[in-house]
Amino acid sequence: MLAVIAIAQLMVVLDATIVNIALPSAQRDLGFTDGNRQWIVTAYALAFGSLLLLGGRIADLVGRKGVFLAGLAGFAVASAVGGAATSFGMLVAARALQGVFGALLAPAALSLLTTTFTDPRERAKAFGIYGAVAGSGAAVGLLLGGVLTEYLDWRWCLYVNLAFAAIAMIGGARLLHPGAPDDRPRLDVPGTVLVSAGLFCIVYGFSNAETHAWGDPLTWGFLVIGAVLLTAFAWWQTRAAHPLLPLRVVLDRDRGASFLAMFISGAGMFGVFLFLTYYMQQILGYTPIKTGLAFLPMVAVMVVVSVLTTNVLVPRFGAKPIVPLGMALSAVGMAWLTALETTSGYGLHVLPPLLVAGLGLGLIFAPAMSMATAGVAAHDAGVASAMVNTSQQVGGSIGTALLNTLATTAASNYLSGRRPTPQAQAEAQMRSYETAYWWSALFFAVGFAVTVVLYRRGRPANSHMNDGAVHM
Repeated sequence: MLAVIAIAQLMVVLDATIVNIALPSAQRDLGFTDGNRQWIVTAYALAFGSLLLLGGRIADLVGRKGVFLAGLAGFAVASAVGGAATSFGMLVAARALQGVFGALLAPAALSLLTTTFTDPRERAKAFGIYGAVAGSGAAVGLLLGGVLTEYLDWRWCLYVNLAFAAIAMIGGARLLHPGAPDDRPRLDVPGTVLVSAGLFCIVYGFSNAETHAWGDPLTWGFLVIGAVLLTAFAWWQTRAAHPLLPLRVVLDRDRGASFLAMFISGAGMFGVFLFLTYYMQQILGYTPIKTGLAFLPMVAVMVVVSVLTTNVLVPRFGAKPIVPLGMALSAVGMAWLTALETTSGYGLHVLPPLLVAGLGLGLIFAPAMSMATAGVAAHDAGVASAMVNTSQQVGGSIGTALLNTLATTAASNYLSGRRPTPQAQAEAQMRSYETAYWWSALFFAVGFAVTVVLYRRGRPANSHMNDGAVHM
């Protein structure tokens, strides 16, 4: 059962980055601009992040197994449409549709994990593996994207999901049990509309900042509207008879700290994967598969550290020293990447900061996911799981959009008043990457401060770490 859930989660997470390596090839094939390329990534995260809470509550209402299988089937169909795309618009639409079905699939998978593995040792092992998959899935996507792009075609970065979905559907149909609780909550329609529209406006506003100035109404207008809608959602949740996101889910200190940790690490991680991919391909001249292989050591470190963290470190020391340490190490890794130059080599300059970042992210993801879903009542498991994914994906989409905007501005400022020679173009790219790395380091530094303050001291109590379905 754990293998089935892990495959589904891997498919959802790696799809956020598997197209990154394929982007240059897709861009040449379909003829879209540099300014539009981020929408291939953002369309997926936009639909996914804005609908996750709805998807999680649907899993609580309808039953987790049914929603899990429906999400797999829809994700596969959307992937097939994207692989067959003949235009930029068709590809963006398919990516958005992937996000819609991913919003059904991801919370159903995590809530199945939460309500199935209730024994402390089994839970620690399951979340160690799941956290490793969730944390390293982005890098696995880069590796797999490199292999498929180089030896087949960029379209196979989407077609490959058909194989993942088929395996997970067969296993899920046989192994999973229907997971709807007896006391099913009702759907909070006003809350659903408010939070989905609010998250959409926030992500769209940040994404729009690259092609429109920050003072443009299409940028700040959407950001303001999004903030107002999310504020209204928070107010409504205190008054709704059946709130979409009950306050008991988010007000626990450890759980709230975990949601924020996922948001901040998502913002810092996804954007950097994008820029480091372009650096290795366009500056160092790496092939797609060589670029993917370059991330493999980072993936290995994340997997080992994630399992070790949830099985050994967190039960002994608690989350407070572990997750903040991960944030600090990730910030160091990002800051270290700013030293890269056009003449840098992989072994001496790229690999060391990648390993440090992998160590840091491994210390963040698994304990944050486990703490975010521990002690949640069965009828809230879906929405709590959705909140984990929402935090990571909305953070990732905002981070990608914001870093892309800042990087593009840095490159334009460097080229202003200079002749656009190949050397100047390369230096402008390096300035843009350096800007993105510094901002990412700042994100993780903020994450360090937040998690130090919010996480409780000491080992987690049973009600927070070990019991899978305890009423708050």
